[in-house]
Amino acid sequence: MDGTAEYCHCLPVTMIKNDSAVVSLAGGLVLRQARPADLDQIGALLSARGEPDDAVDHRLAVTDPDAGLSACAVVVDGDRVVSTATLLDEEVCIGGVRLPAGQVELVATEAAYEGRGLVRALMHWAHDRSAARGHVVQAMIGIPYFYRLFGYEYAIDIPQALNVNALPLPLPGDGNSTLRAARPSDIPAMAALQASAQSGFDVTMPHSAACWRWLLDHESSNLVVLEQAGTVIATARTTPPGEEMLLAEAAARDESAARELLSAVGVLAAGKGLQVVHRAGTVTGNAWQEFLDHEPRRSAEQYYIRIPDVAVLLDRLRPLLRQRLTAAGIDRTGRDIVISTFGAHHRIPVLADGLGEVVTGGVMQSPGVVGGAGVAPDHLAPLLFGPHGFEGLTRFRPDVYAADEELFRTLFPRLTADVLSYYLPY
Repeated sequence: MDGTAEYCHCLPVTMIKNDSAVVSLAGGLVLRQARPADLDQIGALLSARGEPDDAVDHRLAVTDPDAGLSACAVVVDGDRVVSTATLLDEEVCIGGVRLPAGQVELVATEAAYEGRGLVRALMHWAHDRSAARGHVVQAMIGIPYFYRLFGYEYAIDIPQALNVNALPLPLPGDGNSTLRAARPSDIPAMAALQASAQSGFDVTMPHSAACWRWLLDHESSNLVVLEQAGTVIATARTTPPGEEMLLAEAAARDESAARELLSAVGVLAAGKGLQVVHRAGTVTGNAWQEFLDHEPRRSAEQYYIRIPDVAVLLDRLRPLLRQRLTAAGIDRTGRDIVISTFGAHHRIPVLADGLGEVVTGGVMQSPGVVGGAGVAPDHLAPLLFGPHGFEGLTRFRPDVYAADEELFRTLFPRLTADVLSYYLPY
């Protein structure tokens, strides 16, 4: 989790030298890739500005072959590490389209160096590296507002954590199962259960293969499985027993396994309180309805999404947009779909056999004249990935509108989402 408190509204520090290996910053500071000799200092910085477990998490990532030290950058003052950030590889899936994604994590700056734009420089490094790795979006959990300074926007709702008011009583067929800590050999079974749980959502971010390995050694949460006759029938991620336990990322083979999972974790909580991250519409979400306090959401909680290149993302989404048009019976052959972000606009030709490549043009202040839609740039991420869809956004944003509302409601519907992230957002 990011541990920075560097709310800097100033311009980024002046870069006076820039090559593939090193960026020299104002004041004699240097931004470069992390090295093995930096690990202890990075760990100490992350622990001091965030949580002690962050140092463990950082080592798990940078010593893993799927990430390595190239995933981490530092700013140094001489030999002293004063700021750091790490970029993880992820994947966001939407309507069958797989989007390579990056996630910036483990961000921290020494207090004496705050306000000098070091995080801004590190985010620039992370976004450049993300582009080089083929990522078309970035997703992250971050402190409120701060990452909007770097092009991120709130887009995907984080599900609620609900109190458990009762535990399931055994039903016929329940029993003969054991809750235990997950092992490396359980990863395929856990991944399959999560894939099944996510199959009903429009937008998903599954755990990467590397993330599964890291979570087995993650100290802030525990991966557990429910095993019956040698078969994993449910899995979840929990916080360590303490004042209150959190049960998240729960997935089960059937409702009987889901009830057993909740009951077994409830025993671990030992009456100190248990909360469940509710995954509506899943096996566990359905099985646990009667055992949870379904309170109205008290505050907005959302994941950040950054879209570095709108045309590139729209181009990736062409098969999905075509599918939505076809399913709705809308035939616009020979005409363009026009989306203006006011400072620029994007045309998608509708051909007889599909959608053509996206063509980007300049300023378009009145897209309605050409039958297009206007979408303020800070609402593109919510439009493409969020729960409101085009129709919902038009109700509270005057700078989201269209001449042909039916067309754009079809192209950009309300979406459900389920995100599995390295860090639990609670």
